[in-house]
Amino acid sequence: MHELTTNPIISLVPWVVFFPVIGLLLNLLFGRRWGEKATGMVASLAAAASFALSAALAVQLARAPEAVTVHLLDWITVGDFQVGWNFRVDTLAVTMMLVVSGVGTLIHIYAVGYMHSDVRHNGDPGRYPRFFVFFNLFIAAMLVLVTADNYLMLFVGWEGVGLCSYLLIGFWFEKGAEGIANARAAKKAFIVNRIGDFGLLVALFLLFWNFGTLDFKTIFEQAPALAAATPWVLTAVTLLMLLGVTGKSAQLPLYVWLPDAMAGPTPVSALIHAATMVTAGVYLVARSSPLYLEVPAAQLAVMWVGALTAFFAATIAVGQYDIKRVLAYSTISQLGFMVAAVGMGAFVAGMFHLVTHAFFKALLFLAAGSVILGMEHGHEHGHHSASAHGGEAVDPQDMRFMGGLQGRMKLTFWVYLIGALALAGIAPLAGFFSKDEILLAALIKSPVIFVILLLSAFLTAFYMGRQIFMVFFGKPRSEAAVHAAESPPIITAPLVALAVLSLLGGGLNLPGIYTLEHWLEHTLEFSLKVSFAVPVALVSLVLALAGLLTAWWVYGRRVMPAVDGDPLVRSLGWLFRALQNKWWVDEAYHVLFVSSYQRLASFLASSLDTNVIDGIANGLGDVTMRVAAAFRRIESGFVRSYALVMLFGAVAILAFLIWR
Repeated sequence: MHELTTNPIISLVPWVVFFPVIGLLLNLLFGRRWGEKATGMVASLAAAASFALSAALAVQLARAPEAVTVHLLDWITVGDFQVGWNFRVDTLAVTMMLVVSGVGTLIHIYAVGYMHSDVRHNGDPGRYPRFFVFFNLFIAAMLVLVTADNYLMLFVGWEGVGLCSYLLIGFWFEKGAEGIANARAAKKAFIVNRIGDFGLLVALFLLFWNFGTLDFKTIFEQAPALAAATPWVLTAVTLLMLLGVTGKSAQLPLYVWLPDAMAGPTPVSALIHAATMVTAGVYLVARSSPLYLEVPAAQLAVMWVGALTAFFAATIAVGQYDIKRVLAYSTISQLGFMVAAVGMGAFVAGMFHLVTHAFFKALLFLAAGSVILGMEHGHEHGHHSASAHGGEAVDPQDMRFMGGLQGRMKLTFWVYLIGALALAGIAPLAGFFSKDEILLAALIKSPVIFVILLLSAFLTAFYMGRQIFMVFFGKPRSEAAVHAAESPPIITAPLVALAVLSLLGGGLNLPGIYTLEHWLEHTLEFSLKVSFAVPVALVSLVLALAGLLTAWWVYGRRVMPAVDGDPLVRSLGWLFRALQNKWWVDEAYHVLFVSSYQRLASFLASSLDTNVIDGIANGLGDVTMRVAAAFRRIESGFVRSYALVMLFGAVAILAFLIWR
């Protein structure tokens, strides 16, 4: 790798970040004056400009794939320690740039139409420009993360996406149960991620202490020598990084924030789950592959965390009724596939699934948003919809109130079906190819992991089939569903584009062409090489079809009679209640950690803070008041008294001098 700023395309790489920053500054200053159309256009064009430049960088790398560093400015200089604001241009970074800016642009365009309705539905149209300021900031922070040439710059982007997730999850902070549920969801995401971020920060301290730098190139070159001399250091670094991964990429045990992130508007869910924040952990392991390859124990830990998360989250998705919450647990599960892949050393396979997942998961979330808009439209225009089902208001996100939307939202149905089949791993859609590479890597590395991931794939197909049948088939189960309407073109156009990518995305790594593996091997040169294998693909496809068939057997061949007529409730009993309650993990965390912390905080506030800290402060105040009262008696205002004091002082000084 070398520094090169003379190439006119490569030297423009800082503008990948600058474009969304310019967009957010313009909307911050002028958004309220411009109106919604101009605000949305500026934000979308800023993201699109980053994508166009990323595409140009990809073309340049295809010609000359050698990694390049572009120096922007000197950031920190303390003695011999120097950190520059340097941009790294290699095939891994540009792949992430394309995903973040490309999928992000489509989500921006979708958000222009979605937020027009959402700000009115929530009663605050004036908040529209603020949303796009945060949205552009999210893109900029993620691009800082993936273009960084050192761990400190990466950490800035890492913290930036954490901040943006807090701002966007709590965008309607005054909404939700008791008027604080959304604010609590944002706070939960922020606090849980701080736990993971602490792990990454300590890992960076260890890297600096042992290498004297945080630059990727130097650390990766010296890692084998350090692993041979003091192996515990890299073990600690990689495991601490794994803690960071469990936070950002929502893995066991720090996954609990991601389902609650559904409190944000649907475009936020799509951006977090598909293109930005949750992919950061997978990218961190892939970028740090030279470190993990030196520590087999850490690779094993990453692999098991990913596999267990994939299965655990898939079981919970089976028992959810909120259309977005099903997709949220699906994201956690699919991230488990990616984390397991990079843990097995199949870094290219993990990145391949990251790319295809961005396509179909963005499609599914945005299509779910279209369904929600259709239900809200039906609720507003339907007859007596607010009093349906015993006077209870209809929840537009609850699948039990849906049904029969296939004939009322035809375009949304078809694109949703494409996204669901891609996620389920049905050939020839994108998810079929990327997931099977991970399964093949698992078969090579560990038969037990292979079985766990196969079971996760079966559950994925089942809960997506369940969702399709509950939402789009059967008879409408509410007046809102009866009067639901298709979304406008500005909503559906990005869905069509993402559906095409979900259909064709598997071709990115088909054998016989210039594949993603060939592209990424310039950066991930030691990745475990796996390609399409017919036996594994057939087993995976059969299981996926079995999952869909099971979903049809339970939900499709009979009509759900009412809102509370889920067949799984009767057939699974207590097990379904466990799935519906997410195995009571949140409740366990609340008892073990939240309540304990609150009791400790209350004790410290009432005892240490009140009796000790306040006692010291109040005691100092009392002493000061008493001293002041004593001096106040001396300050009488009579000149003769002051003269007498001066005389006594002079006599005392003279006596002291004579005595000496």
